[in-house]
Amino acid sequence: MFGILIALLSGALMSVQGVFNTEVTKNTSLWVSTSFVQFSALIVCLIAWFFTGRESFGTLLQVPNKYALLGGVIGAFITVTVIKSMSALGPARAAMLIVIAQLVVAYAIELIGCFGVDKQPLEWRKVLGMGIAIAGIVIFKW
Repeated sequence: MFGILIALLSGALMSVQGVFNTEVTKNTSLWVSTSFVQFSALIVCLIAWFFTGRESFGTLLQVPNKYALLGGVIGAFITVTVIKSMSALGPARAAMLIVIAQLVVAYAIELIGCFGVDKQPLEWRKVLGMGIAIAGIVIFKW
């Protein structure tokens, strides 16, 4: 239950953040807005790290799959693409497409078993669920 609540909170926060970032971009520029978002996130994370356990920083260099350290780089492009999509489509449509893309890519990662994720068998009910979600976007767009 806790995982479900955290996931719902994450989705809600992502939508609000996207709207905020798009608004900031209207008054600055895409890269200034993105830089500020990433910088302010860094400050918050450093403060949280300071209060929750500073002994773990050295283990960062011991991550076996170094590609996993690119999460921050990907995060910058996530911020940029969310801003651009919300600006072009509006928050609701952009969020729906973002969620569908997350679902499809996450399921593909599970099916292939890449990035350290255990490979899972294809389940047609999950494919059907994605199809229904995509149909929902089409209906929503009308």
